[in-house]
Amino acid sequence: MNLQDQIDKARSDIYTTTYAMSIGEWINLYTNEELDIHPEFQRFYRWTPIQKSRFIESILLGIPVPEIFVVQRDDGVWDVVDGVQRLSTILQLVHELCNEKGEKVESLVLEKTRYLPDLEGKRWNSENEEENLSRSQKLFIKRAKLGVSIILKESDPKVQYELFQRLNTGGSRLSDQEFRNCIIVMNDPSFYEWLYRLNEFQPFINCIALTDKASLEQYDMELTLRFLIFRKMKEHKYNEIRDVGEFITDETLQIISSSSFDKEKEEEAFESTFEFIDGCLNGNAFHRYDTSKKRYGGGFLLSAFETIAIGIGYHADKIEKMNCNEVEEKAKEIWSLDEFLNNSGSGVRANSRIPRLLPLGRRIFKP
Repeated sequence: MNLQDQIDKARSDIYTTTYAMSIGEWINLYTNEELDIHPEFQRFYRWTPIQKSRFIESILLGIPVPEIFVVQRDDGVWDVVDGVQRLSTILQLVHELCNEKGEKVESLVLEKTRYLPDLEGKRWNSENEEENLSRSQKLFIKRAKLGVSIILKESDPKVQYELFQRLNTGGSRLSDQEFRNCIIVMNDPSFYEWLYRLNEFQPFINCIALTDKASLEQYDMELTLRFLIFRKMKEHKYNEIRDVGEFITDETLQIISSSSFDKEKEEEAFESTFEFIDGCLNGNAFHRYDTSKKRYGGGFLLSAFETIAIGIGYHADKIEKMNCNEVEEKAKEIWSLDEFLNNSGSGVRANSRIPRLLPLGRRIFKP
């Protein structure tokens, strides 16, 4: 296939049409359930109050704002691909934004901005009339135009992921896993809820002990996915990895569409693995072990997680045969093995590390 053939094929995957709509029309689409901004996205909806206020300031001043990108579903409803934060801000301002339970989110109270300091304390509807935006200001907002680009054909779910990546150019950038979560929600909300429940398993939380920033960026959920994807993967597939982030996304989409993926079995393996690790290693499992000082230190290390957690997880169906003391000694022992040390440093690429450390973990922790 030559370059032009590749261009033609890629173009055929995405057809778009673009025009402008008033904010009032956007609000009506949402209240009529013809627009889905996925309330699940609000778990990683990170605009601050001042960012929201600056966006409303831009509308009031007539400053152009980026267009909204949506995917048109088979039922005609628009799924928002890019613009969740902008639309959520508008809907929260007019007190129409709902959470996952269908309950209205508290209305937005604006803050002062550089050009409109008197925005401070203003809202859409308040019992105190002095706090309200004026009727003319409200009408100006409702009549302001926001461009929309509608993706009319979208046969490959991964194209949505690519769009998220390429369109996420302003505001608070989402992490790779936050993007991935958006795609999961769009394709199978029930899988996202199941994954989120696994992620809240207390022994797992105890074991990984992430920083607040890593947790905020949903890195714990990426670790859950890594465990599910790599736990029983055939070793020859490790060599197919080029970009680990893309590989995880591709494998996640395959799991979602697979009829053979056994959630009950995988959940049992996940919980038994981390319950065992939490009980045996007392929160030290994925930290560096200093063999000379005979103590753990530092923060969470992905290489230790891949070797220990996924290594033990591979044998989850035989976990009752494992001895805590032996596993603890093996977890310390890896820090004296050249095979581990040579493939776990900061200069080692992930697509080189994984094909070496995962088989190592499977061998070391075999009961």
